[in-house]
Amino acid sequence: MELILFLGSLCFFLFLNIPIALVMVLSAIVLMLYSGFFDFMTIPQAMVDGVNNYPLMAIPFFIFAGEIMAKGGLSERVILLAQLMIGRVKGGLGYATIIASIIFAGLMGSSVGEAAALMGILYPMMKDAGYNKGRAGAIIASGAILGPIIPPSANFILLGATVELSITKLFMIGLVPGLLIGLFLLIMWFFIVRIDGYTETITFTREQAIKILKESTPAFMLPVLLLGGIRFGIFTPTEGGAFAAVYAIVVTTCYYRELSFRNLLRVSAAAARSTAVVMLIVGAASAVGYFITSAQIPMQMAAFFAPLVPTPTLLLLSIMVFLFAAGMVMDLTPNILLFAPVFYPLIYQAGIDPYFFGLLFVLNVGIGVITPPVGTVLFVICGSAGISMGPLVRKLAPFLIVEICVLFLLLLFPQLSITPMKWLT
Repeated sequence: MELILFLGSLCFFLFLNIPIALVMVLSAIVLMLYSGFFDFMTIPQAMVDGVNNYPLMAIPFFIFAGEIMAKGGLSERVILLAQLMIGRVKGGLGYATIIASIIFAGLMGSSVGEAAALMGILYPMMKDAGYNKGRAGAIIASGAILGPIIPPSANFILLGATVELSITKLFMIGLVPGLLIGLFLLIMWFFIVRIDGYTETITFTREQAIKILKESTPAFMLPVLLLGGIRFGIFTPTEGGAFAAVYAIVVTTCYYRELSFRNLLRVSAAAARSTAVVMLIVGAASAVGYFITSAQIPMQMAAFFAPLVPTPTLLLLSIMVFLFAAGMVMDLTPNILLFAPVFYPLIYQAGIDPYFFGLLFVLNVGIGVITPPVGTVLFVICGSAGISMGPLVRKLAPFLIVEICVLFLLLLFPQLSITPMKWLT
């Protein structure tokens, strides 16, 4: 009964279009009242305890670094590097968008931030080149899901802090699958270019190419230095976040000289607002998580899926279907905070690698940011491009199918992700 009450109240409040943090607080109140427990101070105490977690300190650092990179000139140089890597290929802007998405994922770790940055620079270029508006938005949206997968990923940090997993291992297990998704997107674009008939190419003179390489090297080196430092134990993921923020400040203020002190203060304010939103959701999820545990909802979910525990593949398939449906109505952060503590006991019971499941979990709910009706990246692109969601989703369908196929490919062949993780750690 508690499980039905929780899911019912969650869906009801979401249907009323209430902000997700408030939805979780209201769901916690519903569970509290149902249990006959009337100490309302428990909720704020649980919220404070939830955000008082050392690994979560990495999130504001990476958010701050991402804001600096977006405003300090790194975005434009990364896109120019991606265009230079493509060369004179038909449909070059689409290829450059996917490559830029891969690089941006290693800089920002956020799907929404990545989509917003690429929309501001690449979308006008694709529109001027004669691209269909929906197709241009679709290629940007499809690449945006790499942000939660390719390290440094704020969502992996959140997952690791929630279920007590090594964030370093979560980072490393996402690297190769993220590159694999990028490769399959490039292959899909190869066929779409021929179907849609795009013929534009990207060319640079020798002098321009040298200038692009010189200016983009500091931006490209950030994910290399960051992952190298984490891999070889020079710093922890949390310290890596601080390193990324300091590195971004030095590069944008001293090397590019495009970020003034006044603009740095504005960027800091924007990063503080973004951090406050994330931490409010984390706190609210911690409150509802307290009452979920008290109501023994994880045990009820375990009992529901228990017949599938002897067959791990079927268990994973069932959980993936559930998470895909949840991802269509909720963003990544609440999905991770609400359902990771519920499903991980089952995963351990079935003998499934927890890092492998973490990859599938984040990738699955990450796909949710580009699926209607509540795809946050879709809203960003529709708002920026001035198009409705229907045409965008139709043009996005081939890329979405590719990403779902990669998800199930990883599910059926775990070694595609587990073996590289072992090599990298």
